[in-house]
Amino acid sequence: MRVSELFFKTVKEVPRDIEIKSHEFLIRGGFCFPYTSGVFGLLPLGSRVVSRIEKIVREEMQRIDGQEIRLTCLATQELWSESGRYQSIGKEMFRLNDRQDRPLVLNMTHEEPVVAMARSVLQSHRHLPAMVYQIQTKFRDEARPRGGLIRLREFQMKDAYSFHASESDLEAYYKRAHEAYERVFRRAGLINVISVQSDNGMFGGHYSHEFQLLVPSGEDKLVVCSGPNCDYRANLEVAVGHLKIKTAHTSAASEAPVPVETPGMKTIDEVAKFLNVTAQDTLKCVAFMDLSQNGVLAFVPGHREVNVSKLQVLHGKALMPASAVHLKEWGLVPGFIGPQFEQSWFEKTPLALYMDATLASLPKDTAWITGANRAPVHLKGFVIERDIPKSALGRFKFVDMLQIQSGDACQKCGSALQEKRGIEVGNIFHLGTKYSEKMEGYFLDTDGKRKPYVMGCYGIGITRMLAAVIEEHHDERGPLFPISVAPFDVHICALGGKGPEASQVQATADRLKLELESKGLEVLLDDRDEKAGSMFADADLMGVPVRVVVSAKTLAQGTQGSGELKFKTSADPKAQASMVELPKLVPAIVEWVQKEKARFAF
Repeated sequence: MRVSELFFKTVKEVPRDIEIKSHEFLIRGGFCFPYTSGVFGLLPLGSRVVSRIEKIVREEMQRIDGQEIRLTCLATQELWSESGRYQSIGKEMFRLNDRQDRPLVLNMTHEEPVVAMARSVLQSHRHLPAMVYQIQTKFRDEARPRGGLIRLREFQMKDAYSFHASESDLEAYYKRAHEAYERVFRRAGLINVISVQSDNGMFGGHYSHEFQLLVPSGEDKLVVCSGPNCDYRANLEVAVGHLKIKTAHTSAASEAPVPVETPGMKTIDEVAKFLNVTAQDTLKCVAFMDLSQNGVLAFVPGHREVNVSKLQVLHGKALMPASAVHLKEWGLVPGFIGPQFEQSWFEKTPLALYMDATLASLPKDTAWITGANRAPVHLKGFVIERDIPKSALGRFKFVDMLQIQSGDACQKCGSALQEKRGIEVGNIFHLGTKYSEKMEGYFLDTDGKRKPYVMGCYGIGITRMLAAVIEEHHDERGPLFPISVAPFDVHICALGGKGPEASQVQATADRLKLELESKGLEVLLDDRDEKAGSMFADADLMGVPVRVVVSAKTLAQGTQGSGELKFKTSADPKAQASMVELPKLVPAIVEWVQKEKARFAF
């Protein structure tokens, strides 16, 4: 490919509203084109990187017996209603009607379409196990698209689905898929990818893992154990740990909580400061409601937060903050909610009540400051087991719903947990029989009985990986692509100018291009009449790891002329260029490229 013929345009200035480096370099380097918020097109440079990523993904999916299929972008309302997700998924799903006014959706994931296909094919135990995969466009109406290609409303994804006759067979395959994912990311040059426990969310099932690229710009929060021999790692949405609360406040069995007026003080910090205590001496209530407008009250130590993802799983329904109107209907006063209710309130108000399990692990005489359920009053010296009637205490479920943070103790080894940030580049989910049972995806087993498939699903964000590679591999000038996914293997810069030596420079560059291509390398030749500074700035933004400069100056060096050779990677971003005589230039490049590609082959 010649740059003079390349469909691209580099941008010198940093575009506005850029949050992370990969977004900047994708736009400035001419890899993608923004149409609107969360919607991008790929230019040839971006498409070439994506094609190399897809090649790696396909090879690894076929390595674990995957067969490629192609599902549709459109699906009917009826299909998604079979699983119940048409009703349970909110505004994230794009919905539309065709000219006959039939409701359709743009698939944001493909569990429903793949089960519909599988139930017509996989009808006997003899057809199992089976795994199919696709690389397909997904649509998700993100409320806040961000980071260029990191969080999009239209994106390319590899999704795979496996079908099994038993849980044990799925578990064995799940491990194979996990290993395949590790190979995918290593081959693509993503070094700092870790596997973490995650939330199954809307996919269902009992266990899942995310593959997170650890970078400071990551949008996901993770915790990693600092213990030298511990492998505990989890998304903050599901992370567990041991919380140690140091409080000397206890109350005698005969005492009663003391009402204290706290006028105008509704936040934990305001109340704690007014009463000369710390936030961890308080008991905080966070009020939610589900889609049916049923109320949920969650009580946690005042200095910590409720993990909404955990609570949603425990409650079994999506939750949102309760409105002031609903709080009033439930007889609650915002800012002054506590767990001490009248018996009549418990009887007439069917709210779901939760307390964090940490509270049950403390001494039974631990005393708290909590809301008095009337304004402007808090209670001092409130003891959970003493001051909540026994008949009402049973209404409270003590569960793990705390948001873990840095410094909490690891549940496995006791070492401190550390908070990290990551970009999710892939995920694998146990689905079980959630979809096959609801959608009648059955097979005839060896005992002659119809049984639902046991399923797993496995996703990789293809366009997101393009951004993730740049996010991990770049310097101040542009991307530093690993050879396995770079848009080209070699970038030749022909600085010929308009003088008499121009034809010699161009002829030499052309000859190098042909020789390198004959060795199986993909070469980009910048044959434009550009100044050196402009040509090198564009080359930096393209991120090709091997750069050769041919000019009148280089051809004048050595007995047979030379080229300036530079290998620029994230392992050595400040690599120095060296003069290599022309007869040795191609062998040197081929040797380096072969060794570098071997590093990414598994």
